[in-house]
Amino acid sequence: MILHLAPLDDWLRDPGRPYSAGSLLTDGFIHCSPDEATTLAVANLFFATASDPLMALLIDPDEVEPMVRWEAPTGPRPPGVAPEVLFPHIYGRLNRSAVKGLAKLERGPDGRWTRFEPWS
Repeated sequence: MILHLAPLDDWLRDPGRPYSAGSLLTDGFIHCSPDEATTLAVANLFFATASDPLMALLIDPDEVEPMVRWEAPTGPRPPGVAPEVLFPHIYGRLNRSAVKGLAKLERGPDGRWTRFEPWS
């Protein structure tokens, strides 16, 4: 599985259509992470002040219809993520059938994202 972070409202918008993140327009692809630890590091770097529920989409890369490329990050590398870690980037709108589950990110006492909780 690969993971993509999305505010809950973004995921719920247009449920009958393929999912599109804002980064598809700005960067040309949907940002994903290769594992839970990297996803939490990304959440703490880019979503530290998010107030809306933050979700991790659990995506089966073998079922993604657009091209998936494993590449170096386009922005700053999240703290604690090794230099050799590559990130999956989805080059097109994500077919929702590739999303196998959702997890809600939870914060620890210090306000940092620390864990995933199953969500349905």
